[in-house]
Amino acid sequence: MTKLVAISGSLRKGSFNTALLRAALGMAPEGVTITAGSIHGIPLYDGDAEAADGIPEAVVRLKDQIAEADGVLLFTPEYNNGIPGVFKNAIDWLSRPSSDIPRVFGGKPFAITGASPGNFGTLLSQEAWLPVMRTLGTVPWFGAKLMVSRAGTVIQDGAIADEATEKKLHDFVAGFVAFVRDCKR
Repeated sequence: MTKLVAISGSLRKGSFNTALLRAALGMAPEGVTITAGSIHGIPLYDGDAEAADGIPEAVVRLKDQIAEADGVLLFTPEYNNGIPGVFKNAIDWLSRPSSDIPRVFGGKPFAITGASPGNFGTLLSQEAWLPVMRTLGTVPWFGAKLMVSRAGTVIQDGAIADEATEKKLHDFVAGFVAFVRDCKR
């Protein structure tokens, strides 16, 4: 059984990226489970708070979920041509303490996709994640790119309303699953 974790980088209820994630959950091929991880409840990183109180429970849960998975799908918004602060903050917490980085991230396949109301999808955000993924020792998948542009026209009422986008997401998930399985060999 191949286990994947999917994480949306948005906290918004009507998030296009969370809608994309929900659609991906139903596209798991046979022998694959995709579960949703959550960044909800992760506070702003504060080294003093970490020293005084330790790692927050929401962070511990997500770290364990990622560590137990064979691969991770990141669904990233793009804010002002870059990485959303709330998503980067969550990843920063997940890297604490630094001795946990190999357990959580080391050698783990990661795929990055996303949806945006703009014309270029999440091209710049996805590119901005690559140095972070490299620093954490992940194995980014470059087999396909999926950047859903004009998301408000293809995602409606929290679901994909466009067959072409649905097929692209299906192919993206299937390609990443094949990559993860190859990495496990």
